[in-house]
Amino acid sequence: MNNNLFVTKRNGEKEAIDLEKIHQVIAWAAEGLENVSVSQVELKSHIQFYDGIKTEDIHETIIKAAADLISEETPDYQYLAARLAVFHLRKKAYGQFEPPRLYEHVVNLVEAGKYDQHLLHDYDESDFEHMAIFLDHSRDLDFSYAAVKQLEGKYLVQNRVSGDIYESAQFLYVLVAACLFAKYPKSTRLSYVEGFYNAISTFKISLPTPIMAGVRTPTRQFSSCVLIECDDSLDSINATSSAIVKYVSQRAGIGVNAGRIRALGSSIRNGEAFHTGCIPFYKHFQTAVKSCSQGGVRGGAATLFYPLWHLEVESLLVLKNNRGVEENRVRHLDYGVQFNKLMYQRLIKGGHITLFSPSDVPGLYDAFFEDQDTFETLYLQYENDESIRKKRIKAIELFTLFAQERASTGRIYLQNVDHCNTHSPFDPSKAPIRQSNLCLEIALPTKPMTEVNDENGEIALCTLSAFNLGAIDSLDELEGLADLAVRALDSLLDYQDYPIPAAKSATMGRRTLGIGVINYAYYLAKNGLYYSNGSANNLTHRTFEAIQYHLLKASNLLAKEQGACPKFDETRLSQGILPIDTYKKSIDEITGEPLHLDWESLRASIQEFGVRNSTVSALMPSETSSQISNATNGIEPPRGLISIKASKDGILKQVVPEYQKLKHNYELLWNIPSNDGYLEIVGIMQKFVDQTISANTNYDPSKFEGGKVPVKQILKDILTAYKLGVKTMYYHNTRDGASDDVEVEDDGCAGGACKI
Repeated sequence: MNNNLFVTKRNGEKEAIDLEKIHQVIAWAAEGLENVSVSQVELKSHIQFYDGIKTEDIHETIIKAAADLISEETPDYQYLAARLAVFHLRKKAYGQFEPPRLYEHVVNLVEAGKYDQHLLHDYDESDFEHMAIFLDHSRDLDFSYAAVKQLEGKYLVQNRVSGDIYESAQFLYVLVAACLFAKYPKSTRLSYVEGFYNAISTFKISLPTPIMAGVRTPTRQFSSCVLIECDDSLDSINATSSAIVKYVSQRAGIGVNAGRIRALGSSIRNGEAFHTGCIPFYKHFQTAVKSCSQGGVRGGAATLFYPLWHLEVESLLVLKNNRGVEENRVRHLDYGVQFNKLMYQRLIKGGHITLFSPSDVPGLYDAFFEDQDTFETLYLQYENDESIRKKRIKAIELFTLFAQERASTGRIYLQNVDHCNTHSPFDPSKAPIRQSNLCLEIALPTKPMTEVNDENGEIALCTLSAFNLGAIDSLDELEGLADLAVRALDSLLDYQDYPIPAAKSATMGRRTLGIGVINYAYYLAKNGLYYSNGSANNLTHRTFEAIQYHLLKASNLLAKEQGACPKFDETRLSQGILPIDTYKKSIDEITGEPLHLDWESLRASIQEFGVRNSTVSALMPSETSSQISNATNGIEPPRGLISIKASKDGILKQVVPEYQKLKHNYELLWNIPSNDGYLEIVGIMQKFVDQTISANTNYDPSKFEGGKVPVKQILKDILTAYKLGVKTMYYHNTRDGASDDVEVEDDGCAGGACKI
């Protein structure tokens, strides 16, 4: 090894390379870690040193050398690489390893326009001195390498053009807490700031991308999910596309309900013209979605919803298909197809489904969501009315087309609109659920707008967060964590800006939250339980009962202090009806676990005082934020003990928690024999979760005859999900063998839109 190399310092001066200094930094990063070798990292790095190398290139070379050594045999290199990366990051941000005083840091960044000025109006120097006492910078050393890279790439306040970084993670956490509790009474707010800071910086509560990246900066839009409904008029279509552009530019993921748009060939202006049908308008929405890039990284993403019985459904189902020409394809949207009991009954009985244009069948579209009996009555009446334009198609043919397109694209989703309305906190006669969001975990009422400033329209926003099941030692902890999460997110609703009146009025009226979980696979592994054999069913029931109970209780407590949400009377909760009253009773056949908490006292208290938030729970995907907590993704089984995440920041290796101890307890995705066990677990979770769940189905073609997944199997799983009360189904994953353990960030949720 040539020791006569020179290094170029940050100020441009050259000096001889100091190998001893490098050795000390790597040795510091290796302290307390198992099976890591300092000399191995040095050796790997030295090969890539050259004369005149810059100091920061040396740092990056060492970090990469350590990251390359992460393997199943030596998982602790993920912490060694992370510590080196934290060291480098702090040097870039502060010019030294030691962070500055909190107060000075805030003053400097407020003056530079990077932090929101309100921090210095709402808090004085002594408040920041108090926060500095509980602020713990050593927690930076608990991150894995994948987490530090995600922080650097997405969350830390930075100049995305020059690459300059201005803060490290503990400042991010403490200032998010300070912003969210700024308006609390002075007597209590610092204790809430401390409690919330501890919960998020020790990964017990996980925050979504918009909150981590945005709260403390002058940008104030933090809702992950935006649901926009479109009416069957040009004014509404234009208002919808304006709203899409506004929200895509602010990093939100979009759900668009376009189910009311009339079919091709419908009469318009009393027969003066033929309607061009849905496809030109879907293209219009696609253009709106892709018009703005999100943080300069990628275009926006949206899922568009329509009913299975729409007259154009055969053309709509193939819109993502690679065959066909541009004119009849709209490939850059994802699609949510809407089903209900009548559609499934026609399939099971070998019957036909009749397709209509919503414009030709008064009352049918609304009844599809509001009242299943009325829908069936009207549907039969219109089927028998000779004067109405319609098309009959065998149910099996239509379902087969849906299953084939879902399988070939992976991105044709499913919403059971009856379950979304019968097992919901909302009274469907007053506030029906007519769509979901980008990632199929939100179920909230919407109303179309006639213009972008229409205050009578309703754009639903949802603000997300999650409990890290792997970091919680006992379900009793959920009471305190639920109180912190509900208070913080509820404050956020008043703290953020609303670019469109329909979003503000809806949010202020309903105050909806969606708190979910991450690290469920680790939670099962820790308890020696499995997805596939029913062993996890009872623990899942106990866990999700506790989550929903404590969230509702926290929202009820907040209502006592600050008042119930103004539209509380549009919920079933106001009638004393809770999730435990409306769930699909077939769940009782797969778990005999009783209820353990005092739901009757909670019911009485909710009827007396209301709840501050119409919804409190949703189970979202969590591709990015689970990496920050070094957790497994949402409720999903891992693809490998080491997952390789391909993102814009390059290839990141992430090792499952407690790998050495629990490696034999993890049930890997492609080892699970069928979707049955997973769907049962989703059904049990859905019993308690008041919105819905991003649930995926997974297929390994090699397990089937001829290496092909039979349509019959896909349909069987869809029917099983329906029977278990599952409201929505998200991705259809097919094992292709080539990239088993590489998870690629797609342009949808994983882009941080509604990924938390």
